[in-house]
Amino acid sequence: MRIVYIDIDSQRPDHFSCYGYHRRTTPCIDALAQEAVRFDNYYVSDAPCLPSRTAFYSGRFGIQTGVVGHGYTAAQPKVQPERGFQDIFNDQGLAHQLQRAGFHTVIVSPFGQRHAAHWFYAGFNEIHNTGLGGMESAEQVMPTVERWLAANATRDHWYLHVNFWDPHTPYRVPLEYGEPFAGEPIPKWLDDEALIRRHNRLTGPHTSLDINMYDDQVSPRWPRHVGKVTNRQEMRKLINGYDTAVRYVDDQVGKIVAFLKTVGVYDQTALIVSADHGESFGELGIYAEHATADQAVGRIPMIVKWPGGAAGHVDSGLHYHLDWAPTLMELLGRAPAPIWDGQSFAATIRRGGAAGREQLVLGQCCHVAQRSVRWDNMIYIHTYHDGFHLFPTEMLFDLAADPHQQNDRAAAQPQRCWEGAWRLGQWQDAQMQKMARTCGDGVDPLWTVIREGGPMHANVRHDSPLPAYCQRLEATGRADGAAALRAKYGLAARADSSDNHGSEPETTGLWRVTRTGNRSSAKKP
Repeated sequence: MRIVYIDIDSQRPDHFSCYGYHRRTTPCIDALAQEAVRFDNYYVSDAPCLPSRTAFYSGRFGIQTGVVGHGYTAAQPKVQPERGFQDIFNDQGLAHQLQRAGFHTVIVSPFGQRHAAHWFYAGFNEIHNTGLGGMESAEQVMPTVERWLAANATRDHWYLHVNFWDPHTPYRVPLEYGEPFAGEPIPKWLDDEALIRRHNRLTGPHTSLDINMYDDQVSPRWPRHVGKVTNRQEMRKLINGYDTAVRYVDDQVGKIVAFLKTVGVYDQTALIVSADHGESFGELGIYAEHATADQAVGRIPMIVKWPGGAAGHVDSGLHYHLDWAPTLMELLGRAPAPIWDGQSFAATIRRGGAAGREQLVLGQCCHVAQRSVRWDNMIYIHTYHDGFHLFPTEMLFDLAADPHQQNDRAAAQPQRCWEGAWRLGQWQDAQMQKMARTCGDGVDPLWTVIREGGPMHANVRHDSPLPAYCQRLEATGRADGAAALRAKYGLAARADSSDNHGSEPETTGLWRVTRTGNRSSAKKP
């Protein structure tokens, strides 16, 4: 048995042509999907990159591992007080379970070094760090993949994880690749001057005037990328940059498939195409980023070609990406690790049978602090820290009628919000009870993020970007947003200067922070 797992960073499923996209972005993956099972409602439990991949290889929710953020305490796993010679990531992680099943495990990815997440590599026999910290383009990844396959493809019992980065900003496909979608329409709902004008009024990082997080700067190194969207031409360039990256990665998938066929092992090789999270293009007013716990960021592609398995089947059940760990173990005739949170859908892959969960809970604590519940056609989003977007505490969207989350139904459907809040509370109660049995503490890491000043990318304590960003908002015609942020985060009485190192207190909605020199101390108000 041979397994190739293709992990495409920042990949939305609805920009794959086999998921119904009007552009032919993925001809090679489309052909693979005809021999595979395609999952239409497959979601990451925790977003974005670091929490997602930690959950995937540990088989556990971020609330259990402690990894829900990109920085500060919640970017590190919880301390394991009864740790023995090995930690739990190696002992019960997916890669080590594959080793126990007799597989030689190989990963081609810089991810562990990019995020200092060395637990990500636990259980791999071979680690090929492509060395550019996630700035690799596919032509810099493929030589390593091709060399490994040339030397090892005809051997048996190996698992190869390949990480492609091109759909992640900045779009870096070489210019000589051309413009495969020049002249083709972009998604109709985005090709709208009225929508662009409305989004240009929004406040927050990665909105249409601040695609580079808190500004519109771009580097000449990345000519396919844009720093802002103020008209339909800039919108077209942004979408073309992303779709070209998707097509470029699809070419590499085609090369892998062709090589496996050439050496005669394709039919005996499982191929999986998936992602670490999706990407927003206008959803909640955010562009080219993965900053929320919503449909755009949470939903990812999942295509599984399994030798002897179902072909051409589409599954519409709700699944987490961490469900893959117990699924794979069942397909291999092995038991799952006892601590895993996943639920197997092996029967769907084998026979095309129906499977799925009643609901999913999605988390995001890197750019905002949010948890959401996805059930029926609904998504309920609860915001604990708005990441300077001025989101309301509760949002509700009917995804059947409003797949791009433009019409918040919370005020109109309070009963549905109550149901979403109830579902979220039930899930959290169950997670806290499990944590009390299996973890070294009983702390929900979402509240660790709040206690430490908010998510890393919108923190009010550690060199906060907010004062300077308020000035930018005023300079770009969004003074109302600046005023609202100052009022919400307690900046109204303080000079907006990022180099203010006096000792006067700055009051936020949760904390009073006293700056002394370059250090901060916090006390409850």
